[in-house]
Amino acid sequence: MRRLVLVLLSALLLLPAAAQADQAAPPATSASAAVLMDGESGRVLYGENIHEPMLIASTTKLMTALVAAEQGGDLEQMVVIRPEWVGVEGSSIYLKAGEEISLRGLLYGLLLQSGNDAARAIACHVAGDEESFARKMNEKAAQLGMEHSSFANASGLNQEGHYSTAYDMALLAQACLAHPVVSEICATQHIRVGNRTLVNHNKLLQRYPGCVGMKTGYTQLAGRTLVSAARRDGRTLICVTLDDRDDWRDHVALLDYGFSQYRAAALCTQGEEMGRAAVSGSLLPNVAAGAARSLAYPLAEGEDLTMEVVWHTPLSAPVEQGKVVGQAQWLLEGRVVAQVELIALHGAPCAQVSQRSWWERLLGRGA
Repeated sequence: MRRLVLVLLSALLLLPAAAQADQAAPPATSASAAVLMDGESGRVLYGENIHEPMLIASTTKLMTALVAAEQGGDLEQMVVIRPEWVGVEGSSIYLKAGEEISLRGLLYGLLLQSGNDAARAIACHVAGDEESFARKMNEKAAQLGMEHSSFANASGLNQEGHYSTAYDMALLAQACLAHPVVSEICATQHIRVGNRTLVNHNKLLQRYPGCVGMKTGYTQLAGRTLVSAARRDGRTLICVTLDDRDDWRDHVALLDYGFSQYRAAALCTQGEEMGRAAVSGSLLPNVAAGAARSLAYPLAEGEDLTMEVVWHTPLSAPVEQGKVVGQAQWLLEGRVVAQVELIALHGAPCAQVSQRSWWERLLGRGA
């Protein structure tokens, strides 16, 4: 690989160093662990004990919903409630043995009113029993890169081997926001399901402009836990606090901090030419390489990025339009923080080799 390093001198990305002093300090919180994450890039804008394993209470139900939505099949299928699924400790939607409710209805009861009975019903319907469902939860956690998490039940009740971290829960929130069913339910303030009126426990849906969910939680041992997300001007921020007695105020303060102190700097747009890749074996010496997708990254005042292009070499003809030919990377203080694949914006055919005989070439025939 050969590297081409380009320093971005654009005024959009390079600001006077003195401006950094104007950046406000992040707010203090009452949380034992907290994280504020940019929902698109995954950049941590604020963190406190973000990798410390802790009890997470009913924020667990975000994972329950995601696994059920992905693996539960038809959400309109009716679920017959079994006697062993009712009367679960803690919050409830008061399911009754023998009643029928759709899987989608159970998901609303799970995420809006935090029904532990809904969690058990979902787990047993999808996987046969809660232990088998917990294995699915842990498999999904591994796929999402939740390296310091372990799930033992679908509701979040205190149990040995059931914990996560603020950072891991933010990764889970990213995945939930990307799932159309789960994100829609999380953002619902109230809904009628059968003879039940379900009301979302998340007060930020009413209190914070742009809030799109996500989940509250509480047990005596875990304390108050909260995962929230908000969108403004095309940006999404995710906030997680664990063991926080003042979580509503802390989330408002952290989200305000993220929106006011960081801006989304446009790094490239889809199809934008980012360089030219050399090609051997073609009449064309190179092909224009463009960004495979648009990309932005949150930057604070005084921060600037450098861009590095890494070409895939050797590149030989034929090269088809759309072929991945390299990668653009952006570095902040020497660390790669964003990257995008570069694709050929046009093709490069092989050079034509003449098939004429030496006698035809000598006579100048068959041109």
